[in-house]
Amino acid sequence: MLAVIRIRGRTGLKPAAKKTTELLNLNRINHLVIVRETPDFMGMLNTAKDYLTWGELDKETLELLLEKRALMVGRKKLDSENIKELGFSSISEMADSIMSGKMLKDFKNLVPVIRLNPPRGGYESILKPYKEKGSSGYRGKDINNLIRRMLVPGVDLNGKNEN
Repeated sequence: MLAVIRIRGRTGLKPAAKKTTELLNLNRINHLVIVRETPDFMGMLNTAKDYLTWGELDKETLELLLEKRALMVGRKKLDSENIKELGFSSISEMADSIMSGKMLKDFKNLVPVIRLNPPRGGYESILKPYKEKGSSGYRGKDINNLIRRMLVPGVDLNGKNEN
């Protein structure tokens, strides 16, 4: 499974990249979606490579994402009761299901987009590709480090201070 994060805004967005970000539900900066690694999705990602960054998600980071940032419809946090409603006994079991190919949009009442904070320490350069010491494009397993930097404590999704 691939984690895809939008790193640039709407200004100056090329029409093909705009359509791709709409299809992926990446409407705002620092939003994340999880997609399968298929030729269709890879083509979409390459179309919008200047505005997105992506890489292979590992199970530990996925569990952390689900625990800290996944939301149910109505902006409710994903808790043990909601996990049981989805048919799982734990977040780990749900993460296994997602890693085996199920996407977030396949779960009933689960918001398919995960909202993240800006990364601690900032992006390297949103205008350059990752290979050239930038942030955009394919970054492989290093996406997990970026996601962990974006899961810093601060303000939760309902506007309350977590500190």
